[in-house]
Amino acid sequence: METVVQWVRTSWTKQSRGGLEAARRNATPTAFPLPLGSPPFMHEVRMHEAEDFQPRSVTHDSMPNSSTDAGVLLREADGLLRVQLVATPFGMPRRWRRPPAVRLARGEWLRWQVNYRFTGSHGGEWTYRLDTLNIVHGPARTDLFLGVPTRHVNELASLR
Repeated sequence: METVVQWVRTSWTKQSRGGLEAARRNATPTAFPLPLGSPPFMHEVRMHEAEDFQPRSVTHDSMPNSSTDAGVLLREADGLLRVQLVATPFGMPRRWRRPPAVRLARGEWLRWQVNYRFTGSHGGEWTYRLDTLNIVHGPARTDLFLGVPTRHVNELASLR
C-alpha cells in the first residue's frame, strides 16, 4: 500500500478557549511539510498548550492503528483506498452519526478533521483536542498537505 499519513493533533485547556490564547491556538497549522521518505509512512505532529503549541513530530514506518485511542481504517481494493476515521470513544460530544468512508483514487488526498472534549484528564478540568488526518493514496511531494485537499470531511462540533 503506497500511502502517506499525517496526523496533526493540537490539545489545550480552558486557558486557550478565549482571547489572545485562543488566537494563538487557532493559528496552529493543520498540515506540515512531510519528511523525506518512501511510502508507506506516517508523520505525526503534536502541539500542546503546555509547550506553547510548539510542533513535535515523529515519523513511523507503519500505518496508523485503529485500536489506539483514535485511528483510521484503511483498505485498498480495485485501485481505490478506503479511508474511515475511527473517533476516540473517550471524547465528547458523542458522534452517533458518522460520515461514511471516503474512497481515494491514486494521487488524491483527504483532510478529515474531528475535535473532542475530555473530562478529568487535567486535574479534573476539561481538556480539548483537534485531530486532523491528512492522507494521500500514492507517493507525495513534501509540500502536498500544505495545499487544497481533493476531499475534506469536517466533523468539528461545538465543544462548549
